[in-house]
Amino acid sequence: MIDEFMRAAIAQAHKSRSEGGIPIGSALVLDNQLVAVGHNKRVQENDPVTHAEIDCLRRAGRIGSFKRTVLYSTLMPCYLCAGAVVQFGIGKVIVGESRTFAGAADFMRSQGVEVIDLDLPDCVEMMRSFIAEKPELWNEDIGR
Repeated sequence: MIDEFMRAAIAQAHKSRSEGGIPIGSALVLDNQLVAVGHNKRVQENDPVTHAEIDCLRRAGRIGSFKRTVLYSTLMPCYLCAGAVVQFGIGKVIVGESRTFAGAADFMRSQGVEVIDLDLPDCVEMMRSFIAEKPELWNEDIGR
């Protein structure tokens, strides 16, 4: 079952795609309340580090401690975003899928982060179709 927070992240992924960007979205939740959403804006802003999770954290701003937050992402976070998760002490990350990109799940887990992979078919298909359509853009995003 997809909860409202993953739906918010998925909506952000679709927004990025509609803007010509990479379809990855994120949402930050504190005490079961949506704090911020974000999406990958590398293409739109010509900024190599504006991944969905980073955009989301920027939008959240200074909320004090991130210890009680949960970060949702449509795709398993990369090492850049996983580093931000660890740096800010986010204790739980819920992802839509990791089939198309394994990301840094093991790293986050090794740092005490609870990582839940929902393996959502819609998220898998969204990334597979994007990668098939724009492989050069995807390879740039993951540093290949």
